Parts: sequence; structure tokens; C-alpha cells
Amino acid sequence: MSKQSLPARAPVVWLCALVLLLGSACASSTRRADEELRLRRANSHFNLGLDYIRNDRLALALRELLLAEGLDPKNPRIQQALADAYAMRGKPVEAEKHYFRTLEIDPTLHEARLNLSILYNQLERYEESLAHSSMLADDATFSGPWRALANKGLAEHRLGRIAEARNSLALGLEYRSDYWPTLLYLGILEMEEGRQLEALALFRQVLELEPGLAVQAEANYRIGEVYVSQGKRQQAMGHLRAAVAQTPGGPWGVKSEEYLNLLR
Repeated sequence: MSKQSLPARAPVVWLCALVLLLGSACASSTRRADEELRLRRANSHFNLGLDYIRNDRLALALRELLLAEGLDPKNPRIQQALADAYAMRGKPVEAEKHYFRTLEIDPTLHEARLNLSILYNQLERYEESLAHSSMLADDATFSGPWRALANKGLAEHRLGRIAEARNSLALGLEYRSDYWPTLLYLGILEMEEGRQLEALALFRQVLELEPGLAVQAEANYRIGEVYVSQGKRQQAMGHLRAAVAQTPGGPWGVKSEEYLNLLR
């Protein structure tokens, strides 16, 4: 091959390089577009799942949220929504797993830690609940310390740490005096400590806040218990009937019906 033919190859080399460069850019652009589409689809399933949760359609919520997780497994909001849905569905093992996954991805998601603390109280795993609620109560960046203190006080009470529980609940009321869980938990503590008038006043405050029929039924049941201990049978039966009417098939309605049968 003659030397004169070598320069003629230079345009070909540059053309090949340009083709490779454009091909790489196109591939990169395609990957970005695919990634954006994947995340949009995940977000669509996530939002639909949240809507189903709000409408108490938990089976459909879990279906959508699991699809969202498959598309975006490291999204902490999807993990937390899955945990909440499983907890509401009565599946604590799955709920705990997803709460931990949420906090592994983003330890600053306070709602996930708070809900994990609530779950542990429901499961009577009070030491574990106390660990998480204490962490939140001591975190200056948590915007609802009274919520953490309510969970903390309940766990301490169940563990027999009465003075500590009273301090936590009292501090929670200083932050917010109309938070019904604090009032309810403190009322239960006062009742068990034999301070009936104090307990009665706290349960009545819960009723005045109208936090929902299930909570109101519990408050009415506990007021009924206080009245029975005071020998006020008719007043007790009135509140127990109210609890039955509020949640006829719920746990407090059933307990109230059973208590009424004993009093009749």
C-alpha cells in the first residue's frame, strides 16, 4: 500500500469514532428514559396504593405497593407504606420487616420509627417499643414529641415502671394537652393506681375529643369500670351500652356486652 493512500483513511477513522460516540450517547439516553419510566410507574402504583389504604381496601393496597416495590425497591416511602398496610391487615411479621427496611434505607423517617414503636406495644414487646419511642422523644428534629412520649409512657407502664410512665405522659401533656392517646394511657394508669376521680376525668376528656368510635367505645368501657368500682351500677350500664352501640362487633363492644350481662 502506498504512503499516499494513508491520509485518505483518516476521515473513515473519525467517522467510525463519531458513530461510536453517537451510539454511546443514544444508549445512555435510552437508559435514562427507561429509568424515568420505571420510576414513574413505581410512583403511580405507590399513589394508587396510598389511595386504597385511605379507603381501607388493604388487599388492593398491598397489591399496588408490592408492584411499586418491585420497580423501586430502595424507596423508603414505598417500604413504609407496605409496613403500614401490613400492620393494618394484622400481619405484624411482614410489617416489622418493612419498617426495618424503611429505617435501613433512611433512618430519619420518624413516622416509620413511631409506627414500629406502636406495633411493638400492640405485640406486648414493650422493651423494643421503649427503645424506639425513647429515641424519638430525645430527637430534637422530631416534630411530634408528645406522640413518642405517649408510646413511651405506655411501654413503661406495662413494664411496671410507674413513676417513669407518669413522668413521660405528664411531659407529653405539656407539649399537647388534647392528644387522646396520652389522656387514655394516663387514665388507665390512674385507674390501676386507684385514683378513680382522676381516671374518670381523663376518660371524659377522651370522649369530648371524639377521636373515633373504637376509641370512644374503649373510653366508655373504662368509665363503666370506674363506676362499677364506685358502686354506681346504673351510670356504669349507660356507658357500657354506649360502647356496644359504638362498636357492636368490635372488641370493646363485645367486652361491654359481656360486662352488661354480668350486671343485669
